[in-house]
Amino acid sequence: MKTLIEFQFFQGCPHSKETLKNLLSLVEEGFLKESQIIITEVPDPETAQKLNFQGSPTILLNGYDIYTERRPESFNYSCRIYNLHGKQTGILPREYIKAQIEKLKEKLK
Repeated sequence: MKTLIEFQFFQGCPHSKETLKNLLSLVEEGFLKESQIIITEVPDPETAQKLNFQGSPTILLNGYDIYTERRPESFNYSCRIYNLHGKQTGILPREYIKAQIEKLKEKLK
C-alpha cells in the first residue's frame, strides 16, 4: 500500500509548527519520504467543511486521522487538543506520530 501523509493546519494555531517539525523529522530519519507528505493549509471554515477538517493540526494517513484511526466525517475549525497518556496537548510528539503511522498502516493492510 502506498502511504500518503497529509498535514492539515491553519495559520495562528500555536501547535501546528511544532507538530509539523516532529512529522518532518521522520523524513530526516528515513522513516518517511518527503514525497509522501502533503501540507494543506485550511484557510477558512468553508474549506474545513469540504475537507472534514478535524482542527489544527491534523495528520491523516491515506485519509485516516492518525489520532482517531478513522476517516473524519465532520469538521472542526479550531486549534486541536489531544489527550495523550492522560495529558492534554496540542502538539503530537514525533514518537507518537511514528507509532500511529505504523499502527494504522498495519490496520489498513
